[in-house]
Amino acid sequence: MKKRFVVALLLAAGLVSPLAHALEFRSVKETGVALYEAPALNAKKLFVVSRYYPVEVLSSQKEWSRVRDATGGIAWIPSAALSTQRTLLVVVDRSEVRAAADAAAPLRFVVPRDGVLELIEPPKAGWVKVRHRDGSEGFARITDLWGL
Repeated sequence: MKKRFVVALLLAAGLVSPLAHALEFRSVKETGVALYEAPALNAKKLFVVSRYYPVEVLSSQKEWSRVRDATGGIAWIPSAALSTQRTLLVVVDRSEVRAAADAAAPLRFVVPRDGVLELIEPPKAGWVKVRHRDGSEGFARITDLWGL
């Protein structure tokens, strides 16, 4: 009883929010953007990512964003290099994109591991509507993708 009262009190005071841990995903705007060990251009470059690569924004500090990639790696990127466009990374050997949100629906196209798809609609019932860069659209299983 005492624990419930404390949690209710914290929620009422605005000190704890049920949405405090909402994930923020963005994509990289252009090809060849470096991710750094620290929030400075003279910091050690960890790796370079290509256009549309999705990242999870963990925090922001002035002109820099601390991000996590699909492998769990954490790095810093200039905030100006990020887009609000939502993209998803294929994390299985091949993701089958179907005409409807159903495993029995006709196959539209297949995307190999590390392929990137644009998020069209929020996930629903284990599926998400996506668009390929060639304009083809369909539904992919959320378990095949990272960035949701």
